[in-house]
Amino acid sequence: MMRFMLPLAVFIILVIFLGIGLTLNPRQVPSPLIDKPAPTFQLQQLHDPDKTLSSTENLGKVWMLNVWASWCVACRDEHPLLVELSKLGIVPIYGLNYKDQRDTAMQWLKQYGNPYTASIVDADGRVGIDYGVYGVPETYVIDKEGIIRYKHIGPVTVKSLQDKILPLIKELES
Repeated sequence: MMRFMLPLAVFIILVIFLGIGLTLNPRQVPSPLIDKPAPTFQLQQLHDPDKTLSSTENLGKVWMLNVWASWCVACRDEHPLLVELSKLGIVPIYGLNYKDQRDTAMQWLKQYGNPYTASIVDADGRVGIDYGVYGVPETYVIDKEGIIRYKHIGPVTVKSLQDKILPLIKELES
């Protein structure tokens, strides 16, 4: 009888941990980069490979970095909202095209609209790794000093935009 007690106790402990894990929100993965300088990059622009964009070019302004890909289904969900946000001109949105084909990405933007001030190509995913990208889409709010102030995992929604992102941008702008 006692020889079954240890496996049963281990099983019960595992069930408890699984139960706790299932109650957690996977979109609330803490980022070690919050309140730290955004990793620097200099990448080719999607629409003009002869031009590059450097993260240091945005010093002095609040901006958003949206990690996206044409193969990403969830990116399609958030895309109309980003297009509408870009029309308002509240904040410049830069796209980080993640592990994608240039031609496919440009066709995707042509079909669904281009909300980006500029989109840069991260074909090998190295910049994504520097930013701690878990998967696409992800969106970062970066302040005037180049510090990451917020990371949104998954598609941006109207609720996340109204409740967190826009109030933070307004606060950082003042």
